[in-house]
Amino acid sequence: MSAPIRIFVPGDAAAVAVGADMVASSLRNLAALRGVEVEIVRNGSRGAHFLEPLVEVETPIGRIGYGPVTPGDVEGLVAAGLFEGGVHPLRIGRPEEHPFLARQTRSTFALCGIVDPRSESDYRAHGGWQGLQKALSQSAEDRVKTVSASGLRGRGGAGFPTGIKWDTVRRAEAPQKFVVCNADEGDSGTFADRMTMEGDPFRLVEGMVIAAVSVGATYGYIYIRSEYPHAIEAMENAILAARRAKWLGSDVGGSGLAFDMEVRVGAGAYVCGEETSLLNSIEGKRGIVRAKPPLPALQGLFGMPTVVNNVLSLAAVPAIFADGPEAYERLGLGRSRGTMPVQLGGNVRYGGLVEVPFGITLGELVNEIGGGTASGRPVRAVQVGGPLGAYFPPSLFDTPFDYEEFASRDGLIGHGGISVFDDTVDMAHMARFAMEFCAAESCGKCTPCRIGAVRGVETVDRILANREAKRPVRDELTLLADLCDTMKFGSLCALGGFTPYPVTSAMTHFPEDFDLDARRLPAGLQAAE
Repeated sequence: MSAPIRIFVPGDAAAVAVGADMVASSLRNLAALRGVEVEIVRNGSRGAHFLEPLVEVETPIGRIGYGPVTPGDVEGLVAAGLFEGGVHPLRIGRPEEHPFLARQTRSTFALCGIVDPRSESDYRAHGGWQGLQKALSQSAEDRVKTVSASGLRGRGGAGFPTGIKWDTVRRAEAPQKFVVCNADEGDSGTFADRMTMEGDPFRLVEGMVIAAVSVGATYGYIYIRSEYPHAIEAMENAILAARRAKWLGSDVGGSGLAFDMEVRVGAGAYVCGEETSLLNSIEGKRGIVRAKPPLPALQGLFGMPTVVNNVLSLAAVPAIFADGPEAYERLGLGRSRGTMPVQLGGNVRYGGLVEVPFGITLGELVNEIGGGTASGRPVRAVQVGGPLGAYFPPSLFDTPFDYEEFASRDGLIGHGGISVFDDTVDMAHMARFAMEFCAAESCGKCTPCRIGAVRGVETVDRILANREAKRPVRDELTLLADLCDTMKFGSLCALGGFTPYPVTSAMTHFPEDFDLDARRLPAGLQAAE
């Protein structure tokens, strides 16, 4: 008896949102009517969201993809020979050869879209747990040295060297230590954390276990926002499966070391993406920012030394151990080593996730990989780094994607989200949105953020009113620049401290939208930057 035909239909939230569940159901029903035995695997997304739902069929020459497939396309696809990889206008061939995927360097996302995210055995069959097995053969000190040698830096936005953070926790003396994964992905235009958890959850578990045995932690938490129900379910299933396979528990991988973990669900407060607010939330307290010092690495969760890394940082770790730190360190530019998952969103033709080595230019990402705007109009601005990131005009598209290069141009890489805007955008309104967002999401602990953002909205509103009435706006612009300066240097955390980036970049690069003399910046604007 021949094996059933394997058909892959993503169960990722992005694919489900555009009809993947109905596509899977239609395929199953049509196969039954034709007497064809099929196995439908609900894999994760490969990140080419403009092709979702991307249906793949396993053939002797590899998987053949079709997309984007709607429920109404299924009957025609089956008639055209979908089950054998037949020709159809939606046929894209082997997905890995598609131009959007072919130019990527997939490390963190090597198995997203490949494995069955519910199957620990499938993860293991595709090389899963090899990094952990190699880590367990090393001493704790050597494990940390491996991470340091790779050059891995925090992918949550700050870019802090991961090895230094781990070594600080390893050296700390305490009765218990923790590993906390920050999966509170709240930036606009970002979805890499969600894709990882929904498409390859065992990789994140493996990364957390490696972190734990490297620093001496015995328990861990994945903090996921409540708006990610698919990710919550995927991680809870993965933890249970990993525990059954003995990768979690009292004897991790037969090493004699103990580590276990659980999912904690947040209530969707943006400020809980800040690590100390997140720790307060896990402890059952109000999610407000803690003053530092002490650092979480020394006094974190429940006052104990704690590694706090985000999803992309921890998910990068298994490949570093499996392939060796040298392979990872060879990729990248300057002090930014390895690959970075970049999320293309907004008004962009080919939206999705791209994993590339650091060093690719912003223009290559937006125009070559992203294909420019979906509207077909010229790109006017891109915001890099989420709602607190700076706006870059096309004149800065030669900027390499690198922490230091972006900082030198008053920008942030942040979590790697890029939102594209065409020439119809009003940048004064975008500056207002930044202040409004900060006012809505501030935890209220520090005055520059709590009050400054509200005054910022009021000031931009006056600028807009004066602009429409053709009245002078220079005094208000100077006040806004001074306000940004106060927020940037006086706020306790990055929410208030980074809000000035979109505001001042909009004022600097798009002065005509504020009725600002483009030849002279208002007093204080340079300081605010």
